[in-house]
Amino acid sequence: MRLSNLADYAVVLMSAAARHCGAARLADGRLNATKLAEKTGVPLPTAKKLVSRLTAAGLFESTRGIGGGIRLARPPASISLADIVEAVEGPLAITSCTIDGNHDCLLETGCTVKPHWGVVNRTIRQALDDVTLASLSDLPVAAKLKMMEKA
Repeated sequence: MRLSNLADYAVVLMSAAARHCGAARLADGRLNATKLAEKTGVPLPTAKKLVSRLTAAGLFESTRGIGGGIRLARPPASISLADIVEAVEGPLAITSCTIDGNHDCLLETGCTVKPHWGVVNRTIRQALDDVTLASLSDLPVAAKLKMMEKA
């Protein structure tokens, strides 16, 4: 199992936005896809696409016009890695048969493994739920120590 590049980039963008919400604000206080792309290195077309998806999923709030831009829709501590990944990838599912209403497997009627995938799926979901955007956007311990030494 592996996250797509889009899901990975979405996490990077959301982490940068969370850092922006804290002390490290941009000079004009506004955030948009262009600034996120510049701060993260995510290509601008990809950043725009992801900002749109993350806004549609309710993770960003968008304001149009002069003085507009985007911001996190909720505090970073209330946004999980699972929220971000699902906004880009859709429902988390280790196999397609763990998605409610999906019946596209030819082995479904006699499958003895299907009941066990739900347990695995819930475990993965819980692990992703346990990681918040606040923790992802926090400086690594080494960087914090270096900053403390300079003070």
